[in-house]
Amino acid sequence: LRTHQWCFILFNVLLFHVLLFGADLLEEYFLRSLPLSYTDAKTLEIRERARKLDVDPLKANLSYTVSSGATCSDQEIFLLVLVCSSPENRTRRNVIRQTWGNVTDARGYAVLTLFALGKPASVATQLEISEESQKHRDIIEGSFIDSPETQTQKMLMSVEWTVTFCPQARYILKADEDTFVGIPSLAGYLLSLTQLEDIYIGRVVHQGVPHRDPESPGFVPIHQYSEDFYPDYCDGSAFVMSQDVARKVYVAAKEVPASVPPDIFVGICAKKAGITPIHSSRFSGERHISYNRCCYKFIFTSSNMKEDELFTDWKETSDGKDCSL
Repeated sequence: LRTHQWCFILFNVLLFHVLLFGADLLEEYFLRSLPLSYTDAKTLEIRERARKLDVDPLKANLSYTVSSGATCSDQEIFLLVLVCSSPENRTRRNVIRQTWGNVTDARGYAVLTLFALGKPASVATQLEISEESQKHRDIIEGSFIDSPETQTQKMLMSVEWTVTFCPQARYILKADEDTFVGIPSLAGYLLSLTQLEDIYIGRVVHQGVPHRDPESPGFVPIHQYSEDFYPDYCDGSAFVMSQDVARKVYVAAKEVPASVPPDIFVGICAKKAGITPIHSSRFSGERHISYNRCCYKFIFTSSNMKEDELFTDWKETSDGKDCSL
């Protein structure tokens, strides 16, 4: 009887994990979109313009950046992390600086974490940001007022700054400020990739539907995007691009309306450049996995994290202890 009971318990444990992760793994390994063939003349043009992009003229003619205390060193940056932050959330930025954003090296490769934000409406907040920027040298500030309506501008500013001032960054991780990032596990995964270009990885959203209700926060008029569905794109809480993808998105962005949400904006640009997003269930998107030290050492990101949770998760996942199977 005891043997039967143990078998029953083991079966239920296995069934639980299959249900929890099975759908993601099926989608990741068996339902991945097929790569696009570059037969479209416009796609080929975008890719060629991105390959030949001259960044020197861009430095004197930036579209968005008004000031930046952040700099990329001349050495190669393996992973550049760009955290999209609200101007008023200085406390959150400090928490990230003290936790996962404090990682500057992963397996001997350089990691750099910066914050992208627009201008605050308050003069007092602007003075605080200027002081913060001088102290930490990790803020990229745009010339637009930071608001829900300008988040796509913030995304485009981040891409523009990257291709202009940090072309030596091999990979770029875009993350929201409420996201926990497991830098060691993500770096290990990126180092294992055999594909060197067209890397656009995250939690892929299939057949997203444009919001047509004018009262909706994400309202997109039909004259600006007429298709019934968005192309596949990576959820905006966190995703990774290789440097060549950032350049292609920058080139393609001139023909994409900035009224669509930022993650969808990148997805549309990627499609125009012939890039297929790659799904990974280790980008957990909105928090749907209960906290477990070993689980969080394995996944790449988890969003909707509170500040005290960031401290706890960072301390426990950085303790150096190994995890059993």
